[in-house]
Amino acid sequence: MTQPEWRVFADAEALVAALADALCAEAGAAIAARGVFQLVLAGGSTPRALYRALADRNAGDARWHVWYGDERCLPADHPERNSVMTEAAWLAASRIPSENRRPIPAELGAVGAAARYAGRLKNVTDFDVVLLGMGEDGHTASLFPGHDWGDASDSPDVLAVLDAPKLPPERVSLSAARLNRSRRAWFVVTGSGKREALLHWKHGEKLPVSVVRGRLETVSWLDQAAWPTGK
Repeated sequence: MTQPEWRVFADAEALVAALADALCAEAGAAIAARGVFQLVLAGGSTPRALYRALADRNAGDARWHVWYGDERCLPADHPERNSVMTEAAWLAASRIPSENRRPIPAELGAVGAAARYAGRLKNVTDFDVVLLGMGEDGHTASLFPGHDWGDASDSPDVLAVLDAPKLPPERVSLSAARLNRSRRAWFVVTGSGKREALLHWKHGEKLPVSVVRGRLETVSWLDQAAWPTGK
């Protein structure tokens, strides 16, 4: 497993610009090598800014395939769903065909949605890039401390989360084992509220965020406010 690399930017705006450029470059490299780009998306305010930057770059075409790391069990059109945010910020106006944009059908409930999404992933090889966030407790996707992270070698690809500590309690999440089947795992972390969890991660403590690693690269893209300077 790759060791995490820490890339610190002056602010979220500079981070988003660099990340959008890097993502487009990785897409080009993946398409040149394999003819397809398999991308997993995250929710959150900084990813929303990233998706708007990708929209400005007219990023994406029929060779891009988009997946989601997790989703809340809410109605399909609920504004707090990651897929709704991403469609509004970027995908709906992109050149990525609708059949290549694969939201988690979380409106089916956690158990049914996890089974359905696992079926869709069955014949999908390693992801090229997985985008993830990190919560103040060190969670990523909907993998929370004190819960099953699905990091064992025989874990299912998709987990039904029934008792998340954040509302709504029912969620669906890719397991750590499936997220680890990625060439690159990129975490997007901003804000001073993340410093303590980042410090624990830097010091090697076992957290949900620390068990997810890309095969070729694991990068935490940070703004200066999130970076625990001098610790």
